[in-house]
Amino acid sequence: MTNDLNVCLTPVLIPLYDVEKHVVVIIDIFRATSSICYGIENGAEAIIPVSEIEECEGYRPHGHLLAAERNGEVVTGFDFGNSPFSYTAEKVAGKTIVLTTTNGTQALHLSRAARRVVIGSFLNLTAICNWLKTQNENILLVCAGWKNNFNLEDTLFAGAVVEQLKHSGFKLDDAAIAANDLYQTGKDDISQYLKKTSHSERLKALGIEKDIEFCLQVDLTTAIPVLDGERLIKLQ
Repeated sequence: MTNDLNVCLTPVLIPLYDVEKHVVVIIDIFRATSSICYGIENGAEAIIPVSEIEECEGYRPHGHLLAAERNGEVVTGFDFGNSPFSYTAEKVAGKTIVLTTTNGTQALHLSRAARRVVIGSFLNLTAICNWLKTQNENILLVCAGWKNNFNLEDTLFAGAVVEQLKHSGFKLDDAAIAANDLYQTGKDDISQYLKKTSHSERLKALGIEKDIEFCLQVDLTTAIPVLDGERLIKLQ
């Protein structure tokens, strides 16, 4: 039987899919899933994604690193936000991080019923695509978007995944075809193409263009973060 390769263009559409019948890939390129991939690659023991700032605060007595971002900025009183530069080996190796973000952690929580939940970014693009090819499962690529709206960068990344999987026997839905068409438009210079995105404009306004450049590096890591209970850990 042919497996499906579907793209969910925004978290608000997740209820339209039978997530329990899919392996779900969470995508939040600017910047949550990029930072998660980088942190797990750099030896973080686990990253615990939570939906709300109050939940994150509740972990303070456990001695974990607390990371909270809203609207692109670090929430006052927390160790850091979701800049990949906060997830270096010096800062996170051997540590557990509790993370809440505007978009990515929300998409993840709405996908928890999936057969498996993994984290994708340009940083681990080839590694995650190679793994997905071996799963013999329906795949749902969930774009975190921006506050439940469609965004370009997550959809373009979904298209990059479709590009690597489309000749492996999957049945593509219309959103997967559209995402791949978008990738074909931007693939020759992804950085230049994504300069027009609204989220990159928000990040530029905050003076963090370096984060954008970092998140668009391809295959910097090979680690695949996977949800294990409440925690994201390195897939073995």
